[in-house]
Amino acid sequence: MSILDWAVLTSTLAFIVIYGIWKTRQQQDINSYLLGNKEAKWFTVALSIMATQASAITFLSAPGQAFVDGMRFVQFYFGLPIAMVVLSSVVVPIYHKMNVYTAYEYLEKRFDLRTRTFTAILFLTQRGLAAGFTIFAPSLILSSLLGWDINITNIVIGVVVTAYTVIGGTKAVNQTQKLQMAVIFVGMLIAGVLVVQMLPDEVSFSNALHIAGVAGKLNAVDFEFDPTSKYNVWSGIIGGFFLAMSYFGTDQSQVQRYLSGASIAQSRLALLFNGMIKIPMQFLILFIGAMVFVFYYFNPSPLIFNKVALNEATEKVEGFDKMQKDYARQMKERESSALDYAAALNFGDDQKIASMKSELMVENAKVVALKSEIIEKVEKQAPEVDVNDTNYIFLNFVIEYLPQGLIGLLIAVILSASMSSTSSEINALASTTIIDIYKRILKKDASDKHYLTASKMVSIGWGLYAILFATFANKLGSLIEAVNILGSLVYGVILGVFSIAFFFKKIGSKPTFYAAILSEGIIIYLFFFTEVPFLWYNVIGCLSVIWFSIIFKTFMKNTPSIDEE
Repeated sequence: MSILDWAVLTSTLAFIVIYGIWKTRQQQDINSYLLGNKEAKWFTVALSIMATQASAITFLSAPGQAFVDGMRFVQFYFGLPIAMVVLSSVVVPIYHKMNVYTAYEYLEKRFDLRTRTFTAILFLTQRGLAAGFTIFAPSLILSSLLGWDINITNIVIGVVVTAYTVIGGTKAVNQTQKLQMAVIFVGMLIAGVLVVQMLPDEVSFSNALHIAGVAGKLNAVDFEFDPTSKYNVWSGIIGGFFLAMSYFGTDQSQVQRYLSGASIAQSRLALLFNGMIKIPMQFLILFIGAMVFVFYYFNPSPLIFNKVALNEATEKVEGFDKMQKDYARQMKERESSALDYAAALNFGDDQKIASMKSELMVENAKVVALKSEIIEKVEKQAPEVDVNDTNYIFLNFVIEYLPQGLIGLLIAVILSASMSSTSSEINALASTTIIDIYKRILKKDASDKHYLTASKMVSIGWGLYAILFATFANKLGSLIEAVNILGSLVYGVILGVFSIAFFFKKIGSKPTFYAAILSEGIIIYLFFFTEVPFLWYNVIGCLSVIWFSIIFKTFMKNTPSIDEE
């Protein structure tokens, strides 16, 4: 990067961190540290909710996901707006009226300590690992830019985020996330405009849409009901609804955001705003990835976007230089066909358009087949080379083709997203550990000052844990899929427990607890031994808890619920 890029990058990030710490420099008790004294307005809460979900994984991996698999991933979010309506009407009032620090406190009041602890541990296990993903994503950037070892960049990113989270608590998270989201929106909008402007003069925006369509990259909506398909309208609405209900309704990293709202109305507005804006935002990010795919029709595209892996393949794979030349030659032929197709579209000759479209489909298929063949040879001759480069595609485009200054801004976007999401996660992990485990079980009667200090120490501990896990994240393929698969392993079960708490007042603690354990075992089995798409884990997990708890209630002596006592 140029000096200008480094200046833009460092000044943007430094201002965000310093501003957040300065605005929240006086944290005197656990209420202000964990909930920010419940003073946040709806817009601040809304941006904090969005920033928590939209990590660097979103802005680094999602364009690459569209590049490789098309835009069908957007269907993942189709159930989210419905979930926001349900949560706003049912869940938010309960949490606010009960004046809880964490979602899991409510479960003890509704069931017992055992159920509260079990769900809290499920959350801590999953979210602690997910924090490692959000640290790893920006580490890819710094390691590419600076030539650092990925483990060093994991440490640098993790330490910076943990530091301002420990110093400022929830208020620091909320304040910094407002600025981070502003940077993110501006940066991605500029990237979207530039990728279209940098296409050849003879290729219009309409032409680019047609070319992307021919390659199957605009497959945003699929109405076919196919239980084996990861992404379609039905898995998105049904599975996405259950996932969103669990993530926004029971995951402390999100619940803590709207628990900091000044009132029930402020928290409701924040959730509803997120429900309206999330799908358009994700559509735009994926669409940028589809346009980057078209961009590489007319510009040199590496066989492997991960430069480290590309260099390793060049050194270790026999004849790899020739493979690259063959690939470049095939890409040139596809480029020629794409230009002919664009010319036919501009001329308006339907017969010519159909002919050129068929030719372009053939040439694109040749490129895909040749790349698959080469990658297979790389994996066979040098299995240690990481050919899963989805997470590097958008980064390669930014670094290689954007003008000076904007590179720094886009890198700041991705780093800001990582910082915002990771800080929320560490903050939530600390809250759950202190409130649901430490204060409730290990040390019940300490002073408020003690719990404040313990919260900061636990935040440091979770930051170190996330950094440690980040060292393994590169082996898990597309980060945006991996992090959602990880969440789906526990979210359905947790949602099932909360669903019983909210809607099945006659079912008590014992049936619920054993149903949750059995259901989690089923989800683990599905993950390791079946091909069931991960979005359905959320549906199966939730409904299994409800179904088994009803059965267990019939056959065991039930611990009375709060309504029965």
